[in-house]
Amino acid sequence: MSSESAKLGGCGPFRVAPTATVVLDARGTVIGWSPAAEELFGYASKEALGSPVGDLLGDTARVAPPQEPGNTYAVRSVLHRDGRTVRVALLISPLEQDEGAAAWLLSAVDVAHLEQWASDQAVLKGLSDQSSILITLYDTQSRFKWFNTAVEKQFGLTMEDCVGRCVTDVEPHGEVLVEDGDGVPAPGLQRLIERVVHTGESITDVRYRTPIPADPHHDHVWSFCYFRLQDDEGRPLGVCEAGLDITDRYVVRQRLALLSGAGGRIGGTLDIVRTAGNLADLAVPEFADLVQVDLLEPVLRGQEPGPRTDETSRDLRRVAERGADHDRPAAAASPRPIGYPPDSPQLRCLAHGHSVACDQVVVVPLQARGTALGLATFERFPPRAPFDPEEIALAEELVSRTAVCVDNGRRYAREHAIALMLQHELLPHRLAQPAAVEVAQRYLPAAGPVGVGGDWYDVIPLSGARVGLVVGDVAGHGMRAAATMGRMRTTVAALAAMDLAPDELLARLDDLVAQPPGGEDDRAVGVTCLYVIYDPVERHCVMARAGHLPPAVVAPDGRVEILDLPAGPPLGLGGLPFESVGFDLPEDSLLALFTDGLVEARDRDIDIGLNELCDALSVPGRQLEDTCDSVMSAVLPKSSGDDAALLLVRVHALSDDQVASWDLPADPAEVARFRFLAVQKLAEWGHNEAVFVIELVVSELVTNAIRYGGAPVRLRLIRDCGLICEVSDGGHTSPHLRRAAQEDEGGRGLFLVAQLTERWGTRYTPQGKTIWAEVPLDARPCS
Repeated sequence: MSSESAKLGGCGPFRVAPTATVVLDARGTVIGWSPAAEELFGYASKEALGSPVGDLLGDTARVAPPQEPGNTYAVRSVLHRDGRTVRVALLISPLEQDEGAAAWLLSAVDVAHLEQWASDQAVLKGLSDQSSILITLYDTQSRFKWFNTAVEKQFGLTMEDCVGRCVTDVEPHGEVLVEDGDGVPAPGLQRLIERVVHTGESITDVRYRTPIPADPHHDHVWSFCYFRLQDDEGRPLGVCEAGLDITDRYVVRQRLALLSGAGGRIGGTLDIVRTAGNLADLAVPEFADLVQVDLLEPVLRGQEPGPRTDETSRDLRRVAERGADHDRPAAAASPRPIGYPPDSPQLRCLAHGHSVACDQVVVVPLQARGTALGLATFERFPPRAPFDPEEIALAEELVSRTAVCVDNGRRYAREHAIALMLQHELLPHRLAQPAAVEVAQRYLPAAGPVGVGGDWYDVIPLSGARVGLVVGDVAGHGMRAAATMGRMRTTVAALAAMDLAPDELLARLDDLVAQPPGGEDDRAVGVTCLYVIYDPVERHCVMARAGHLPPAVVAPDGRVEILDLPAGPPLGLGGLPFESVGFDLPEDSLLALFTDGLVEARDRDIDIGLNELCDALSVPGRQLEDTCDSVMSAVLPKSSGDDAALLLVRVHALSDDQVASWDLPADPAEVARFRFLAVQKLAEWGHNEAVFVIELVVSELVTNAIRYGGAPVRLRLIRDCGLICEVSDGGHTSPHLRRAAQEDEGGRGLFLVAQLTERWGTRYTPQGKTIWAEVPLDARPCS
């Protein structure tokens, strides 16, 4: 049988149970046999006592004097009682000998136990002296009891200086990092240790940051875990702390977090100043202690900066600044001019178009599509280390993303300004003010990134002192919506000049929208419109709508009603009918025409908005301008993403003494009598200066009506801002202005009418047609 010998140092496994002990006399006879020996070798104590050890365990167990008593154990194969062999480690130690007394102590352990013990000892020694894992033992009062060599090396501590002291006394500058970023301060290490002592619950992955003596200019980060040490009864003995330096991994993670945050925060707005502020807020304090963002002044106006010159630096404007000790947002309320010394890193960066690093400052240009938009300055204060090359590359990446967003915001600002200007030019600068109505209006373009919308409104003077009122809305925003709005307004004005009824006007407009001359690319989608005609002579209002909200009518006593009108489809669907509805309006009634942006929002139901509109309109006796202001302040949604248009119209009626009408027999001989009646009425009204023109107009129009139109024939004079002469007949054929030849006896009547009147035209009615002409009066105020 083979045997191996090895030295045993310190406290070996032979001093720890389960160790079998056998006491031998000088002749090798067993005189002591422990319970552990009984378990290891199989012999009961009464069997073993008095027997030679060699007879029990074999020759390998016979006592031989060791070369180095007490320090050498031998691995031997001995016999078990059942006949099998057992590999054990034997340690033979001499005892003091008297006559007949014991001479040897034989200690034995199973080899497997010995090997396990040796492995445990190697692990403990490795953790203590060789491992890079930091291991620290604290007592129940959070005071140092022991730590391994890794702690000594990395923190520069010694056992003599730390044992018995609290962790906050040894590392006063350390801090526990909060990962969730919810603003709640993290507990200190001492409180974490106390929690583990009291609860027994382990804590893992505690991020701890502090500078160390070996590297005082850089913060290092460790990941610690804590678990309670306790005895067999569960009583706490202290806390074990194990940790690993994760500084490099933490830095990489922070950089990735910055890039990830840049994608979510920097690109979330088209506002240039807010975008610059988001960059500063993102970088401070994790990446830098101070961030300043300067943009060129043309960028803030939405313009593209020109080539770099020596004068370019004068256009810099500070738009964002954030320091680690500032709690306020970084974006500046008002960009301000900023200047730099000639040889400053900022001007060198702006001049050369690349990053400049100087001491603890890095300046990075904001560039998009090869054009300089401004620059960003990152600065760190001691004891933080300067930016390394990887950090400079990270700063360039952050600024590059910011520059793209700034450029997008610049181009949006330019398009928004153009769309606003276009819309301003296409909307009426000053509404017509016919005598039959008082008018006030308000228009607010959409706020925020959605851009200008396509709401429009107009007041159109019509023949016979009537007034056309229109309000409409083009779906969408931006220049396309503004241009479409301009086309709609112009088209409605042209169709209104043809004196079409509201339903017929909308039908014609629907055909034009459904079949645009430019093809499908030029087609307008989601256009709504409300068209109203008010007749002050009849005190009657006719209206039709194409998918638009109905108007509100305010009675003279303040009662408000949203009119019940057939909705009609939005324009552009084609082939669907529209329906006109007529209403009688008392004198001084108020019509409110509006778009959905006034009463509807994402967070407010339209019915609530309509009720608020009715409440704001119900106060009687106010001026129209005051009513407009009250409605806009009370009803307009606070967070609307759509334009809002409001057109208020107070209607007036023409009195009976301002209108004169006669039914005419279809007899040419009666023309002279009705000329006389018209002249007589002019004299009654005090407008003798218009007698000549009115005589000619009445003579020509009445003669044509009798000769070509047929019964019933009617003459009407209206005294408004001018004189309006209308002749109605039963015909449906429109007269045409033509130039008579020199030898022609007729054909000059309408030509003379057109030359002597301000304007003339034809409108059709269910009974036939009406030819009208307007004659200007002297500079008198309208009735």
